[in-house]
Amino acid sequence: MRKIKNKSIILLLILMVLPGLMQAQVKGKEKKRELPKALHYSVSSAISKIKVDGILDEKAWEHATLVKLPFEWLPGDNIEAPVDTDCLITFSKSHLYVAFRCYDPEPDKIRAHLMDRDSIDTFIQDDHVVFQVDTFNDERRGFQFRANPLGVQAEANFSDQEGYEDFSWDAIWDTAGKITDFGYVVELAIPFNQLRFPKTKEKQTWGFSASRSYPRSVRHRTISHVRDRNRNCTTCQFNKITGFLDISPGKNIEFDPTLTINRTDRRENYPIGDMKNGTIKVEPGISARWGITPNLIFNATINPDFSNVEADVAQLEVNTRFALRYPEKRPFFLEGADFFLTPVEAVFTRTVYDPLWGAKMTGKIGKNAIGMFATQDRYNNLVFPTNQGSMSTSLKEDIYSGVLRFRRDIGKGSTIGALYSGRVGDEYFNHVMGADGFFRLSRKSTVRVQYLHSETDYPLSIAQNYNQNEDPFGGDALHGEYNYMSRNLNVVALYRNYSGGFRADSGFVPRVDFRNYLGLIRSIIWGKRGGWFDRIHFQVLGNRYEDQEGNLTDQSLQFGASYSGPLQSSANANFSLVKEVYNGSTYDIEAGNLVLGIKPIGGLNITCYTRFGDSIDYVNSRLAHSFMLNPMIEFGLGKHLNINFNHIFERLSLNGEKIYDVNLTQARVVYNFNVRSFLRAIVQYTDIDRNTGLYIVPVDKQTRTLFSQVLFSYKINPQTVLFLGYSDDHLGLPGIDMTQTNRTFFLKIGYALVL
Repeated sequence: MRKIKNKSIILLLILMVLPGLMQAQVKGKEKKRELPKALHYSVSSAISKIKVDGILDEKAWEHATLVKLPFEWLPGDNIEAPVDTDCLITFSKSHLYVAFRCYDPEPDKIRAHLMDRDSIDTFIQDDHVVFQVDTFNDERRGFQFRANPLGVQAEANFSDQEGYEDFSWDAIWDTAGKITDFGYVVELAIPFNQLRFPKTKEKQTWGFSASRSYPRSVRHRTISHVRDRNRNCTTCQFNKITGFLDISPGKNIEFDPTLTINRTDRRENYPIGDMKNGTIKVEPGISARWGITPNLIFNATINPDFSNVEADVAQLEVNTRFALRYPEKRPFFLEGADFFLTPVEAVFTRTVYDPLWGAKMTGKIGKNAIGMFATQDRYNNLVFPTNQGSMSTSLKEDIYSGVLRFRRDIGKGSTIGALYSGRVGDEYFNHVMGADGFFRLSRKSTVRVQYLHSETDYPLSIAQNYNQNEDPFGGDALHGEYNYMSRNLNVVALYRNYSGGFRADSGFVPRVDFRNYLGLIRSIIWGKRGGWFDRIHFQVLGNRYEDQEGNLTDQSLQFGASYSGPLQSSANANFSLVKEVYNGSTYDIEAGNLVLGIKPIGGLNITCYTRFGDSIDYVNSRLAHSFMLNPMIEFGLGKHLNINFNHIFERLSLNGEKIYDVNLTQARVVYNFNVRSFLRAIVQYTDIDRNTGLYIVPVDKQTRTLFSQVLFSYKINPQTVLFLGYSDDHLGLPGIDMTQTNRTFFLKIGYALVL
């Protein structure tokens, strides 16, 4: 019966996918639509001083270059924009100035809220404007700046080749916004010392893109140039702006001293002991940034404060096999982070935990991009990967690490590169070296390849405790990927081969000893303005893992469909047939997931993720049933208050009987006084309830943890900051009520001295 059921489901889902694939084929045979080419503009220096106040009353703006935003590229396909937008551009010797006049037939419906800078998930729900500059005009990467009608900032590094848009990057710049009777105005000033650009006395030409997000029933995204969906690149379609002459980053020197004061109290004899007051730690530190040239940046830091005032989003660590990944948030490592991106994540800077010092240099000279950094860390964080899972440890010892990255532009949109990363400690080393390439075969097709070789030697005690080789050993990693992207069809083919001895201790590689084959076909159906849908996707994905002996370890066949439509509603459904080998047994798994979302009004975002079906109980090595429900709601009360609630419930059961229940609740309340300051409270509560009778190993019946944090933040810019906060942890075990285990008080002051 199960085989019949499987065949029926497969047939049904294939019938669902066929209409999309057929439409993609029909569309491909239609007469090619001629799209207008991107325009070329001349810009001139400002004829007067500009005050960034959201009022465009200076003469400089009267003579600025005007760039219109005539196209809607999403959800429409280069159709007429539903609203008018003017973008103005000018510059001085030290600044790039950009302003937007955003006309709106119903200004009272403008969505604008106060929030912390770079709160991108909340930010994109608002009306906002964006501009990007490709300062090297190489059509490969760019700097992105966004602002909402109240002047809230967000910025990102963008790299076309890696599909990389990183909002963790920070720059020091000025914005101001005002809501008016015709819509709103946003004014932006970017110091040239925050950008990289060629060192030349000639007039410079940059790529430039201006866009606007206009969220109502759907999120209309308008732009200054067409976005051809049959071109698998973004920066290659930018407008061009010419005329930058006699611009300078100035001395381009920045010092960022910090002072951090904290005290952590601990309950040494849990749960009955008293809280013991910790010592007050005063940690001065300093970071420096020097623009050696406009395109080459040197960073250095001594005893940096790498404390994260933004708590990591809690993740479920129950019934998992591989190490979890948490994003980087520290400014020193975020500077030029895109220079170190490769298909194999051989560089992941959160492996550096508590450095005594660090130095970095990144930049581009002609067609050559270079990046290097070195640190001395006081801890050695190690992940021990296998095909079936990973283990980790952290050792308190001095570790010296370094990374060197080189990349050269070749042809039209292609690159070749090399990478070295190394870590050395007492009786320990890990060295990784290799080459990579990105090749643009056509307007729609790209190929990405990388080969790495590693050499590793662990201390004898580590090798014995974690079942690693006691002698030095080596390993290899190979990555090959083909991507075809057109208006109606996306095809991906991927091959990866990681030997059992490959280690990338400066990166994040939690699984080795595998050969991976992946294929994806996705068809896209585009709706019409005012219709019942904006986009519908159908996809089929096949994924297979083998160990290095050629034995199957896991494979999956996934069918999926997604929908987006009015009220910014979305639905995404997937069904998977999985075969997984674990601990010597083979399991056949049928599972599905469903994600629903809607943003019906400004400031309200509701999503719900559901997963159901078979699952492996890794602790007890058996097939079980899993159900997960993850609702999330974010809403703003007025312009100042934002509330985010996220709850995850997961049940693993055997023959209808509970193995465990997990409830993970995360709540965040933020009151924003203005664009510079806020007061925030975060609570993360986890409750794990186990049926001990269904475990083959002793486990606690219940484990409860509670993390809370209160933070006051005042930011003049990303480096000139004041943080004042409190956090604590609680733990509850069977027969023990929730008991506070520690508490921390902290104060951080940072200042950016820009010369």
